[in-house]
Amino acid sequence: MIGLPFAGDGLVHGIFMTLGIAAGLAVFAFERHRRGLHDDRLWVIAGLSVALGAFGSRLGTWFQFIDPRQNEPIALWWTDGNRSILAGLVGAWIGVWIGKLITRYKASTGDLFAPAVALAMAIGRVGCLLTENPGIPTGGSWGIVLTPAQTAVVGGVADVGLHPSFAYEIVFQLVAFWWLWRHRDSLSKPGELFIVYVAAYALFRFGVEFVRGNEAVWWGLSRPQWFLLAMLPLLGWRLRAVFSKARSSVAIEGNRYG
Repeated sequence: MIGLPFAGDGLVHGIFMTLGIAAGLAVFAFERHRRGLHDDRLWVIAGLSVALGAFGSRLGTWFQFIDPRQNEPIALWWTDGNRSILAGLVGAWIGVWIGKLITRYKASTGDLFAPAVALAMAIGRVGCLLTENPGIPTGGSWGIVLTPAQTAVVGGVADVGLHPSFAYEIVFQLVAFWWLWRHRDSLSKPGELFIVYVAAYALFRFGVEFVRGNEAVWWGLSRPQWFLLAMLPLLGWRLRAVFSKARSSVAIEGNRYG
């Protein structure tokens, strides 16, 4: 495969991020209308989610070291540093929480956001695929091949096939969007759709990290993997609640018609 046509190009990356956010907001608006939710407070919540998601994605990668003196000056990092999708998701969740607190909106919004986030992620990752280091060597003759000039900009290994890790994620997010769209009225309790999506993405992201080439900081695992492991108990608890309710519903239906 050819190398990165726009290696390190922040403009191209930003364009696809913007397109992803726009597509996500369009899906959010469609679902809001379809569900008959005409409360304008939802736009305040969505706006804060996008704003704090963007803030979190940038700020989250600054905390690379426990001792803050080892990190780059925050002003420099803000303009030239990396972004983190996981930190962005946390920031977006905080934005939703703050938005609901400010507006006093009580109902769950997870099912509105789940398909929107998946589509936004799929489009945004196209920008990553075109501009960033794709991953580690495949060990074979296939993969994305970078030139020495491109590796000087984005890192990685030149002249060998590299795992197109962002392409893997684009496929995952598109499949997730299809599944979420198909089942957006299937789960019994509002918000469960988003829980299932986040859990599935966490498992996928933990696995794909092994071919991303991010720095291993402890026991061969990267920072995103350790973050996901820290979140595992919470995700497990929420998933258990979802599937326990699903089994209870099946049992009740079986007794009703048995």
